[in-house]
Amino acid sequence: MRELVRPARLAPGARVAVVAPSGPVPEERLQAGLDVLRGWDLDPVVAPHVLDRHGEFAYLAGTDADRAADFQNAWCDPAVDAVLCARGGYGVQRMIDLLDWEAMREAGPKVFVGFSDITVLHEAFAARLGLATLHGPMAAGIDFIKNDRAQEHLKATLLAPETVRTIASGGTALVPGRARGVTLGGCLSLLAADLGTPHARPSASGGLLCLEDVGEETYRLDRYLTQLLRAGWLEGVRGVLLGSWAKCDPYERVRPMLADRLGPLGVPVVEEFGFGHCEGALTIPFGVAAELDAGAGTLTLDEPALR
Repeated sequence: MRELVRPARLAPGARVAVVAPSGPVPEERLQAGLDVLRGWDLDPVVAPHVLDRHGEFAYLAGTDADRAADFQNAWCDPAVDAVLCARGGYGVQRMIDLLDWEAMREAGPKVFVGFSDITVLHEAFAARLGLATLHGPMAAGIDFIKNDRAQEHLKATLLAPETVRTIASGGTALVPGRARGVTLGGCLSLLAADLGTPHARPSASGGLLCLEDVGEETYRLDRYLTQLLRAGWLEGVRGVLLGSWAKCDPYERVRPMLADRLGPLGVPVVEEFGFGHCEGALTIPFGVAAELDAGAGTLTLDEPALR
């Protein structure tokens, strides 16, 4: 797996577009998130349909066409330096085929931030544009608004990425060891759902795979991992970083299943790495070469996440 193109870091005054490619966005949380971004001396602009609600499907932020248009227009706007998702939920899979990837390629590399349902876009940016992205807190997320650690780690990654070359999670080794590879991953259920689509990479071979999920029973997590294993998607993976399993079964029930499914891969696995749907979630760059030390609970990037 090759390293991907790293976009440029943000500077004070950078214009940041906020989009809603998935679920509906609470207005008060959006406004609070915009205030955080302004406090970082960034210039946030809100896409026209961010506060929309789909007329029939309440789990969507507006129609597929409008969500796709917001996203593409933001990405292709030469005045925009970064695109931040407002929240996850569900909906990217419905709108992603409406995007003009050639036009987005011509717009050049930009910073992209999101997680959860946004996993589908992380995969697409890697597969279609060869672009490194940031798995991190979203502009209308509770964690982004209220948690200092989440805010400060994302801010440093965006504005001073050389200061966060080593991401120290406090996590521990499920399987000890060190490994080198290129980071990738996201929400486990979305990676499984994305298999076989034109926007997903064919394999995690050569990668340091980051996995997390929310609101899933253990047997469902088992099913997603087993699907990835049976599809051969995990063959050649170099190491695994496990984030949060919020609103899933108690971790003492989830952990043995993770060990059972991932242990036979014979690669280092670190658990409780502190990214995903958890309080104080760390920002993890995807598409960058790094070294995982499972015993120390660290991920050390070869280069800063952004140029």
